[in-house]
Amino acid sequence: MSKNHQKVVLVGDGQVGSAYAYALVQQGLAEELAIVNLSKEHAEGDALDLEDATVFTAPKQVYQADYDACADADLVVICAGAAQKPGETRLDLVGKNLEIMKQITKSIMATGFDGILLLATNPVDVLTYAVQKISGLPASRVISSGTSLDSARLRVALAKKLGVSPLDISANVMAEHGDSEFAAYSSATVGGKPLLQICEEKGISNDELLKIEDDVRHKAYEIINRKGFTAYGVATCLMRITRAILRDENAVLPVGAYIDGEYGIKDNYLGTPAVINASGISKVIEVPLNERESEAMAKSSDALKKIATDGMTKVGLVNYLIK
Repeated sequence: MSKNHQKVVLVGDGQVGSAYAYALVQQGLAEELAIVNLSKEHAEGDALDLEDATVFTAPKQVYQADYDACADADLVVICAGAAQKPGETRLDLVGKNLEIMKQITKSIMATGFDGILLLATNPVDVLTYAVQKISGLPASRVISSGTSLDSARLRVALAKKLGVSPLDISANVMAEHGDSEFAAYSSATVGGKPLLQICEEKGISNDELLKIEDDVRHKAYEIINRKGFTAYGVATCLMRITRAILRDENAVLPVGAYIDGEYGIKDNYLGTPAVINASGISKVIEVPLNERESEAMAKSSDALKKIATDGMTKVGLVNYLIK
């Protein structure tokens, strides 16, 4: 494949996958997009629909494909899996989606794939950990959307509270993409000024900040209860990570990254800022955390590691847990 030709394979063309494919077309990213889906007819329909949009964006070859398309792909994005239902937590999906990820990962790697894997399927931290172990790829080349969506939600909420643009807020949600996540307020800034200092000046209490954190944590449930699924936010986050990879940006983004020593944590996937470029994750940015945040990070890690270990053992992946 020529150096100026980039190929992305999308595995799973449901609500999130379809929205991601559309975002990719809108941004003019990659010259080739192959769509792998359980229903080939659906993928064919989406490809036909998407190619019509390329007239007004950028030329792109879009088509339905099988796993053999992964052989020469630069990036494979996995959005396949059972979706979260109303009243269901992300962690409730562990058993169903570990089985699905096992088969998908083996199908991808059987093609000789040697690029970067990007996951969005929930519970994304546990599944990314499993996929990295099964694939045998370097951890730097197995990434998840992690807390990118949660961080975006936090920035939106803080922007509304402070009357500024979310673009000018630097704030991270960290650890699990789920119920044990937390907002790293101690390192957050607005236009370079510490967020906590601004809140003190404006009379915004710690309880109000914790309420915002909790609202961010539960926003997915609010969306799912109303429309049955979430798609646009996470798809746009996936597009942003894709752009950083394909354009070799060295962009610092909150993603699901392999942690092996940072934050005093070993062998786990957690949401943290990291430097993203054509090699995948080139560096994890270890954010300074206060006491509350450090405790939350450790607690979230312990919970996820137990779920990953128990889940992988139940679906016959125990051998992959041995380092």
